[in-house]
Amino acid sequence: MVDKLQYKKLIISPHADDEVIGCSSVLDKDSFVYVCGVDEEKFPIDGIPKNERVKQLDEVSKVLGFSYECNKESKVNHFKENDFIDIIEKLINKIKPESVFIPCPDYNQDHKAIHHACIIALRPHDKNFFVKRILVYEMSHNAVWNPAAMNLNYFVPLDVNKKMEAYAKYTGEVRGMRSPKQLEHVASIRGAAVNMAHAEAFELIRWVD
Repeated sequence: MVDKLQYKKLIISPHADDEVIGCSSVLDKDSFVYVCGVDEEKFPIDGIPKNERVKQLDEVSKVLGFSYECNKESKVNHFKENDFIDIIEKLINKIKPESVFIPCPDYNQDHKAIHHACIIALRPHDKNFFVKRILVYEMSHNAVWNPAAMNLNYFVPLDVNKKMEAYAKYTGEVRGMRSPKQLEHVASIRGAAVNMAHAEAFELIRWVD
């Protein structure tokens, strides 16, 4: 739960693991992660129950130092945009973050729904806190499946070993389609683009000094 009025960074993560895949470089004690849902016990192909996934999220939060809230009621692969607009608006108004990191609208249905809900919740509006910095984070599979989908124009140096340590906690999510080696390769490519060993890349939607 939100345990203080303000964190500098709010990260909206459709599922438990998206925050590590796309935002490890910005996750720290000044970050609050909202996880929109975890897999149902009968759904995952790996057989890991929901309560174990939440425990893994807690372990990841300790590695990277962030605080979080997890929505255990929403059904993964059935997210609806309208169900999350109000939730995200309330989070923004309570936390009043300097920056919000949102998922890219890739081929994952849940990612699309949450991305669109975030864009609506972050619109300039009299009743909402105005967030000056909005960044879209990249999922590693986008670099393989649809590399032209994002305009990557903001880079953050990455401790890749710490990212790998955190990602390894999600035992049911580490698969061939998003293997640790793939994440490391993407981090190397993004780093090479900006003269760093490793980095994560983002697309700026709004930036106000």
